[in-house]
Amino acid sequence: MLFSKQAKPQTRIDSLIGAGTVINGNISFAGGLRVDGEIRGNVSVVEGEQGGTLVVSEHARIEGEIDVAHVVINGTVVGPVKSVEFLELQPRARVTGDVEYNNIEIHLGAIVQGRLVHLGAPAKAVELKLAASN
Repeated sequence: MLFSKQAKPQTRIDSLIGAGTVINGNISFAGGLRVDGEIRGNVSVVEGEQGGTLVVSEHARIEGEIDVAHVVINGTVVGPVKSVEFLELQPRARVTGDVEYNNIEIHLGAIVQGRLVHLGAPAKAVELKLAASN
């Protein structure tokens, strides 16, 4: 088989920041976090935790850095996004900032104003030895 489809991560949600809620400050979470409100600060998983899933809903807004393994964005993010496992940009996603990702899915309508940088394994250096022709 030429192409293999990687399974999307499970989006189990443990915490919710509801619509109308505004948080000023950094957020660290474990498991899954859904944001329907607004965060003015950085969002990351608790230090020492593996993975983590962040869902930014259609009406949500985050102004700050995001550093989470699995990220699904359908709202507005102003700041850099780093997703070491899977990033999905849904149709109403608006990202202003650089995006670092390993695997990405971009839906028609999503907008990124910044650089897309792949975090995959670095290319191996290849040493070429040319035979001298006599």
